[in-house]
Amino acid sequence: MRAAASARGLSIEVRERPAAHSLAEAAEILGLRPADIVKTLVVKRADDTYLFALIPGDRGISWPKLRGVVGVNKLQLPDPQRALDATGYARGTITPIGSSTDWPVYADTDIVGRRIAMGAGAHGYSVFVDADDLIVAYGATVADISVPVEDLGQ
Repeated sequence: MRAAASARGLSIEVRERPAAHSLAEAAEILGLRPADIVKTLVVKRADDTYLFALIPGDRGISWPKLRGVVGVNKLQLPDPQRALDATGYARGTITPIGSSTDWPVYADTDIVGRRIAMGAGAHGYSVFVDADDLIVAYGATVADISVPVEDLGQ
């Protein structure tokens, strides 16, 4: 991961942390708000290609918004094995940094201008990065692609 970040001119900090059983627990361990942890969701298109959606921890993916930005009618979360095959990372550790394939990145507008924590490619680790630098390094499309978790009925 460090080599992949360095190759893109991206400065990261990797921190080891105790295992967390939820995003809220990870935020507490790291002394962050859930909004400061960004979930990297690998999303499958109908043509069996993928994309990464970067969503703040206090929000959920908005499928209608993401489909509109991507310009497709169908998107879905792949099963854990397909996610691993597409990225080289297990669910809960997925990040675009060092992924086995450079899938397009779509970043929610709420992460802009913030220092964020995200999956680091292995359980028990978090990577810290400036979201704006990550967006530039990966040529991410920035758009409103999320909704508050409470709007998802969760």
